[in-house]
Amino acid sequence: MSSGKSLLLGFLVGGIVSASATLLTAPSSGKELRYRVKEQSAELKELAANLKQDGLKLKDQIAATSKEGVTLVKELTHEMKDSVNEWKKTVEPHQENIKEYLEQIETSLRDLEEKVQKH
Repeated sequence: MSSGKSLLLGFLVGGIVSASATLLTAPSSGKELRYRVKEQSAELKELAANLKQDGLKLKDQIAATSKEGVTLVKELTHEMKDSVNEWKKTVEPHQENIKEYLEQIETSLRDLEEKVQKH
């Protein structure tokens, strides 16, 4: 049983038990007791109908929100892939130049260290 149904069932059973206990322990005549039972029954039916309606609305909202979330995640993933691919296209032509430039810097630093050590 889903947690929503369990919750609704719990509310209904709890309401019925508490209403019955209240009615049966309160001092009143049979006619008055029957009237109160009818009143409580009508209120419980209305409460159950409202809970059911609210539960259905919540279910629909959750379904709609999850569908929107899935769509947004797919769009975001696609955009990120496009951005990474675009970045790769931009960097690849310059990658060899950057590597050569870093090697030149390393060579220059080694030369500089040698000169400093000689002096």
